[in-house]
Amino acid sequence: MDLGFVGSSFVGTSPRRVGRCRQQQVVMMAAGSSKRVLVIGGTRFSGLYLTKVLADSGHDVVLFNRGNTPVGDKSLMVPGETDEEFEARNARTSTIIGDRTDGEAMVAKLKDEDFDAIYDNNGRELDDSKPLIDLYKGRVEHYVYMSSAGVYLKSDIMPHCEPDATDPKSRHKGKLHTEAYLIEQEIPFTSIRPTYIYGALNYNPLEQWFFERIAAGRPVPVPGSGLNLTGLGHVQDLAKAMASVLGNEKAIGQVYNIQDEKAITFDGIVRACAQAAGKDPA
Repeated sequence: MDLGFVGSSFVGTSPRRVGRCRQQQVVMMAAGSSKRVLVIGGTRFSGLYLTKVLADSGHDVVLFNRGNTPVGDKSLMVPGETDEEFEARNARTSTIIGDRTDGEAMVAKLKDEDFDAIYDNNGRELDDSKPLIDLYKGRVEHYVYMSSAGVYLKSDIMPHCEPDATDPKSRHKGKLHTEAYLIEQEIPFTSIRPTYIYGALNYNPLEQWFFERIAAGRPVPVPGSGLNLTGLGHVQDLAKAMASVLGNEKAIGQVYNIQDEKAITFDGIVRACAQAAGKDPA
């Protein structure tokens, strides 16, 4: 199912036209006025960084999650954030406790709440997001959906571009179904398709796996010849890019891939991690 969107890839926090991805460039910028924003999740990795960027930009952020880690818990501090910055962020952040996997209960919790925008960060299947989409149809200015670059068909040409064909058999096909439903329902949405995301507080052992083996002096196995290409993106860049579409009419109906400007081989990942760890990359 190729949704046929045309967008611009982000490099860091700015869109760039790279190689075959030459297409209309959309300038993304945060709206000047403060908005009330619902963030589904918001306490783990990319959601946490997103919450920080939104709150630091002056928006009122409402998290919807199970409440296992309350606002103000020191574990939610982002590396480099001062106590004063953390307190200021918390002053603009609140939580509605609930479980998004229980659609009826989620609707009951949110039906009387109004928001200018929604960030749906952790919906994997259409059934996860449909109750939220249906509830806020016609009630929200902007619905930002966290999709995945895993929806694309395999390609020998990297990085992927937004118009590339998608794979209806992908393990992320539920995200394609959700994007299609957002179109069908005429929701003012933007879809974000990140590649592999790295950075501090990552709960997926992506870069950690490489660093642990390198630090232990163990060999680092890589698939095939090690020359296969993949894409990486830093979590701070992802958060800034996601926040920067908020309130921008040019972003409505668009899909944006977010990753570093250049693709990297698996051998390249090993060498980069070794250099970062102060080890001989050979």
